[in-house]
Amino acid sequence: MALMAYLSYMLAELLSLSGILTVFFCGIVMSHYAWHNVTESSRITTRHIFATLSFIAETFIFLYVGMDALDMDKWKTTQASFKTSIGIFGVIISLILLGRAAFVFPLSILSNFMSGNSEKAPITFKHQVVIWWAGLMRGAVSIALAYNQFTFSGVTQDPVHATIITSTIVVVFFTTLVFGFLTRPMISAMLPQHRHREPAGGRSTGSNSPKDEFILPFLGDEDASGSGSGFVQAKRSISMMLERPIHTV
Repeated sequence: MALMAYLSYMLAELLSLSGILTVFFCGIVMSHYAWHNVTESSRITTRHIFATLSFIAETFIFLYVGMDALDMDKWKTTQASFKTSIGIFGVIISLILLGRAAFVFPLSILSNFMSGNSEKAPITFKHQVVIWWAGLMRGAVSIALAYNQFTFSGVTQDPVHATIITSTIVVVFFTTLVFGFLTRPMISAMLPQHRHREPAGGRSTGSNSPKDEFILPFLGDEDASGSGSGFVQAKRSISMMLERPIHTV
């Protein structure tokens, strides 16, 4: 599976195409075909290895961004005034907000329309807002694309390219810190968690609603312990870790 993904990336690079997008669509194809042609133990191993490698790679990219953010030569190369930089930053943030909204809300409405006669729960407006907000944070892919396109080994002497790099760094820092910090309070406000009372027998009824499954990854240990979702128990259980690795890990 690793060689298949790497082959798609190398072919895209040889053809001067986007290797990142190629790997993304290769992952979609592999999830439908290659994923079901390996054993259960291989699927579990592959899931954990790829998740670990992804986390390490993203950590290195953000470390590189943090170190490069203090590179004064790149900021001096931009030759853009502070007022101009603020204007560029404001335009980029506005386009991110509008672009994300232009995709999420029409597609959610289309999804609700197409599944109107089925038993599938519709995507409510609050869920649409959460989906819109959660995708506003720019990160490793934006940085990687900007550096790959506008620098040579991380260095550029072109003022325009330097402006694009610095603007990307500012947007990534702002969206990650500000939007990321406000995500959990917004989810708690938009999708409040309802605690279920225990019946007379003392056994918790639990909750398997889609809303609880949606909020579960955002909860802390102290919040999840009383939610009836069994999150704490799953964290201590090897069998649950194998069955639900995303939530448990």
